[in-house]
Amino acid sequence: MVTSSLSHESPIIIVGAGVFGLSSALYLAQAGYTNITVFDKQPYDKNAYSTADGADAASADFNKVMRMSYGEELDYQRLAWDAIQVWRVWNKQISSSSSHDLPKGLTSSDKVWNNCGFLRMSTDDELTQFEKSTLENITREGLRSTQFVIGDPDDEKRAPHYFREGEWHKKSDPFHRRRQGKSLAGVFDTTAGFVEASKACTWTMHLCRKSGVRFVLGEKAGQVSFFVKSPDGNKTIGIRTADGKEHRSEFLILAAGAWTPYLFPTISPMLETTAGSVVYFQLPPQKDAPHLWERFSPDNFPVFAYGGWSKGAGIGGFPRTSDGIVKIGYRGTKHTNYEEVQDQNTGTKHRISVPKTRYWPHPSEPTITKQAVEAIKAVVVEALPELAELGIAGCRNCWYIDSLDNGFIIDRVPGDGGMMVCSGGSGHGFKFLPILGREVVNIIEKPNEKSPIAKLWQWRTKSTGPKNGLEQGESGPRNWTRQEMATRRDFNFGETAKL
Repeated sequence: MVTSSLSHESPIIIVGAGVFGLSSALYLAQAGYTNITVFDKQPYDKNAYSTADGADAASADFNKVMRMSYGEELDYQRLAWDAIQVWRVWNKQISSSSSHDLPKGLTSSDKVWNNCGFLRMSTDDELTQFEKSTLENITREGLRSTQFVIGDPDDEKRAPHYFREGEWHKKSDPFHRRRQGKSLAGVFDTTAGFVEASKACTWTMHLCRKSGVRFVLGEKAGQVSFFVKSPDGNKTIGIRTADGKEHRSEFLILAAGAWTPYLFPTISPMLETTAGSVVYFQLPPQKDAPHLWERFSPDNFPVFAYGGWSKGAGIGGFPRTSDGIVKIGYRGTKHTNYEEVQDQNTGTKHRISVPKTRYWPHPSEPTITKQAVEAIKAVVVEALPELAELGIAGCRNCWYIDSLDNGFIIDRVPGDGGMMVCSGGSGHGFKFLPILGREVVNIIEKPNEKSPIAKLWQWRTKSTGPKNGLEQGESGPRNWTRQEMATRRDFNFGETAKL
């Protein structure tokens, strides 16, 4: 029987200051644990999780989708609904704070949560089974009134009474398909929208600090190079950082996102580092193009999935940021980067996928695949020609950590009473930042009382059922070595797109 012998004074180390690490730290502190230290190699205290200032993780980004649409996965839907309630509270707390009470990177006018809605649009005039299952579960929870099925007579009839004047037509058809005589089908989710990721992490770190959590950040002091084991080798009892110092723990939570398998290769059969592809369009200055700023404002433009959420081209996008940046992502294929990694504890060498970012393992300017660029360009030409006229301003590989079934892994390492893995966000974890740690504390404190969530996230292998590509390994078609990478020339749309 597994027992939780932690006292509130037990030293707890959390490796990783992204979504999973921050949320775990916050809820542990709120549960009364007083000796929590978070380590991360990135100086988030200095760059406020801003990618423009060097922040280099999936948790550091302009925006992330906030949705509770999860098909048949009712547990995730309920967690998302809980998270929305806290996102709302955080907005109010930030707006009521004075400037000197807020951390670097936040002002009282900032909102970490924007409820602009989410359009999941079909291009074949039919709702997917995923959408049908989502509607069934949302109806089951008494929230059907928050969903609007495009073309449904009842929903179309009540829309003018729910939305501001003109808002329904702008957000249900942002691509002007009706005007072009094209089919329009899909679901508009009024509970959804986006969260400002970098600002949300900055706020959560601020809450952690106020609750007594310590942070050790930076390339030397915050970077883990070795897990310290007990004399018999069976229990993790701390870490050694890149500056040569050892830090002891009674319990360690590994929440390193895309770097999790790199630090702990034992987990690689269950977790794989993958890259989602993102491009950016920069609007002209507002004074020069007020119509574009108005069109792509969150007040008028929704978060969108083009061609459905579970099938199609895997294209989704966001309203503009306050700086006039429109982000569009491609997740039709998430790519891998296999390299040889040595387990620093055992000396065993593994071939696993690891991140290759703008800043790590050394400064570079990696581009995204031509496949991703062409897929995004095709949708932009068809649906958002105004952006085609501007051209792609930049790109980013967003390195996620995928589990083999897209569910999180939050559980003790088997046979190691001193270590837990808290990872496997699989591209949908950010929305749970406000409540994920609640479940982590429950899993830690009640190891033998497996809640439905604890069972969902337990240590596992999966030999049958749906896969996400993890089973393909290095020889699979997603490997970067088999891709043609985009060039600056590929970012151009050509004259045809501008007609």
